[in-house]
Parts: sequence; structure tokens; C-alpha cells
Amino acid sequence: METFNDVINSGQLVLADFFATWCGPCKAMHPVLEQLKANLGDRLRIIKVDVDKHGIPAETYNVQAVPTLILFRNGQVLWRQSGAMPLNQLQAVVNQYL
Repeated sequence: METFNDVINSGQLVLADFFATWCGPCKAMHPVLEQLKANLGDRLRIIKVDVDKHGIPAETYNVQAVPTLILFRNGQVLWRQSGAMPLNQLQAVVNQYL
């Protein structure tokens, strides 16, 4: 079974969505992330990290608010933002690292 660290340390571009099931803005991000994945296919891996179930990665990366999006490659944080954002803004950010 892949761990969080296995995924973010791969050479692939990975967008981690730190979320909570009770969070309204997190729910609003779900269709945005689905559309982003549909647009980019295998060029981007998106993982969802429930902060209530997986507190260690959230603590490690000092996630204080949900949703928090963090873009990784080879274990390095390339970009991060807390709060929901529209598809066009998120896609513009991700495109800078493809």
C-alpha cells in the first residue's frame, strides 16, 4: 500500500488536497479537482488527505485550515494555498509546474 510519503516523493507532480468531510469549501473544491484531473490526465496526480483521519501529514506540513492545497514534486513543496479557488486559477498555478 502506498503511503503519503511514497506518493509525494515520486517524480510525478502531485496535488494534495487537505480537507475535512464537514468543511463546506472543501466540498466545493471536489468538482474543481475532478475537472482539473479530467483536463490534465496523467500529468498530475491528485490525492485527498482527510485531516481528521490522517493528522500526521497535516501536522507535518502545518496545515492550519481546510481546504489547503499543496503541490509536490520529489517531496518538495512547490506551491501551497489555503481556501477554495476556481478551476481557472488552480489550473494556471499547476500549469507553471508541468
